[in-house]
Amino acid sequence: MASLKVGELGEFLREQRRNAQLSLRQLADAAGVSNPYLSQIERGLRKPSAEILQQLAKALRISAETLYVQAGILDEREADRDGPSVAAAILADASITEQQKQALLQIYASFRKENGHPVEPPAEAEAGRRPE
Repeated sequence: MASLKVGELGEFLREQRRNAQLSLRQLADAAGVSNPYLSQIERGLRKPSAEILQQLAKALRISAETLYVQAGILDEREADRDGPSVAAAILADASITEQQKQALLQIYASFRKENGHPVEPPAEAEAGRRPE
């Protein structure tokens, strides 16, 4: 998987927000995040969690996988495969915590590596914390 591209993610989010003709405040309200936090994400100062990316994607009416790829959480090849990837499914599951998601992703990566299919852990798993 790719490394985290916070600045590029922020630029992409800003572009998507403008294409949707939403103000920063409107998107923040629709996604359920604070206006300052969204501003920091757009400026590349904050790294949003997978859950926040999912909320932003829903508010922008784009796929969460698109934002995961932009954030470097999900490799573009994984997102292009038929059907949702295991990593995308784990990251999209709102019924488990961020810590549980990261634990599952690390276990999944270790099984793939053991079977000769190495996968880099997502950037969030390496950080081991939620950026809020």
